[in-house]
Amino acid sequence: MSDLAYRVAGPADQSAVAALDDSFTTEYVYEVAAGDVGFGLRLVAVDPPLVKVFPADDESEGDDSGGGPHEIVAVDADGTICGYIAVAVEEWNRRLVVHQVTVAPAHRGRGIGGELMRRALAHGRERGARTAWLEVTSVNVPAVRAYRRMGFRLCGLDTTLYTGTESEGETALFMAKPLDR
Repeated sequence: MSDLAYRVAGPADQSAVAALDDSFTTEYVYEVAAGDVGFGLRLVAVDPPLVKVFPADDESEGDDSGGGPHEIVAVDADGTICGYIAVAVEEWNRRLVVHQVTVAPAHRGRGIGGELMRRALAHGRERGARTAWLEVTSVNVPAVRAYRRMGFRLCGLDTTLYTGTESEGETALFMAKPLDR
């Protein structure tokens, strides 16, 4: 990571951030089993591996804090943005919401996502957030595993969030992490 710089994103970074490839390939997905009074997750192998390409953002997503998201970018030695994280603090419940984490495929596995998250969590703590929260699809097992390594734990799910979207059939998993001082 010594060849990387981390900084707050600016308006000039937006096109490079939007161009980052956030697709992934996985050999496993989480299958959600619903019961009368609860849910269970089961790791299921998929063959062939699932390749997920996310649709372009419609820019309608936003945070509820009114202040806009705080974005941090990772820039490699050539000056190319190779990762970013967008977060916002919800004042009413003092929660840091992680809206997006993306690391370009060629830079994955080098700790960039973890460093971006560490910096984002520090930003949340500085603003008085008591917890961090994020949403991830049940098919993004690589991300779920990474978030678990970062200390996030499953705190809920929504079987209907993606209904009527390109991700229909997937389940939204919600994960949280306390931001102890």
